Amino acid sequence: MLGYLIRRILQMLLALGVLSILLFAWLRLLPGGPVSALLGDRGTDEDRANLEAALGLDQPIYVQYLKFMGRIFHGEFGPSTGVRPGYDAMEIFLDRLPATIELSFLAMLIAVSLAIPLGYLAASKRGRLLDNGLIAVSLVGVAIPVFFLAFVLKYYFAVKLGVLPPSGRNSIGIEGTRVTGMFLLDGVLTGEWDVAWDAARHLILPALALATIPFAVIFRITRASVLEVLDEDYVRTARAKGLTSRVLRGRHVLRNALIPVVTTIGLQIGALLSGAVLTERVFNVRGLGQALALGFETRDYTVLQVLVMMAALIYIVVNLIVDLTYAFIDPRVRLG
Repeated sequence: MLGYLIRRILQMLLALGVLSILLFAWLRLLPGGPVSALLGDRGTDEDRANLEAALGLDQPIYVQYLKFMGRIFHGEFGPSTGVRPGYDAMEIFLDRLPATIELSFLAMLIAVSLAIPLGYLAASKRGRLLDNGLIAVSLVGVAIPVFFLAFVLKYYFAVKLGVLPPSGRNSIGIEGTRVTGMFLLDGVLTGEWDVAWDAARHLILPALALATIPFAVIFRITRASVLEVLDEDYVRTARAKGLTSRVLRGRHVLRNALIPVVTTIGLQIGALLSGAVLTERVFNVRGLGQALALGFETRDYTVLQVLVMMAALIYIVVNLIVDLTYAFIDPRVRLG
């Protein structure tokens, strides 16, 4: 197990190293480069030369890269120029991370709690009307663009019916004690139940919109995995021995079928935490996705490099944890 862990960590470091090279090259291949992003179109040639010297852009490329990596290790990416001018880019990331974590966790909770039991149910009713209907629902979940579904949910439940708030993370006038930056969790931890309830109401619509694709993917993987396990000889043997459906389902089917599902869930968590751009924009959730969109709109390359690098780190770490869990469940993985 230790050897597998070391190998996976080395692979993670290699992936981050390659990403740092791509990110470094991307910043210098942008139209005008970082100098134009900071000065805009009104900077003189003298201003550009002075800023290039201040940023070290007049030095050899390998020296620039080493300094770039040094700033990354120290978390010194520089100030924002567009998303929140004057504020440190890393502070913006840390400030917006809790909102994305909270939204992603609830979306994944909805997706997993529905996808796994429905995937098993569809597999157990293979070829019947229920199976075909659930497959159709999962296909619709993948086919409908997230931003379109988000607008539909927002219009119907927030605008037309008025039962849920249309945007934001909390209502005007409701301010709770901040502990983690996740409003729902903070309300629970401090016992401010009105704050927790208000935060939960604001999370329902964006979480439902964000959960559609993970639900569809996890459902299809669960169904396919359960069907494969149901065809195994040991399942038929256990059924022939007269084991109850409950024992057969828990001990022989789900335990083996969930191995590939765990990996799929990890991939989906990493993707959600990397930033739900469209969902956060539609519902005005001040998370990583919204910051990423604003970074592109305002050409805030400082914030963009922080978000890209940290999103990749989150994605890789989550998948490392999933791989270790996978290896613990199935020792054969460690030999791969």
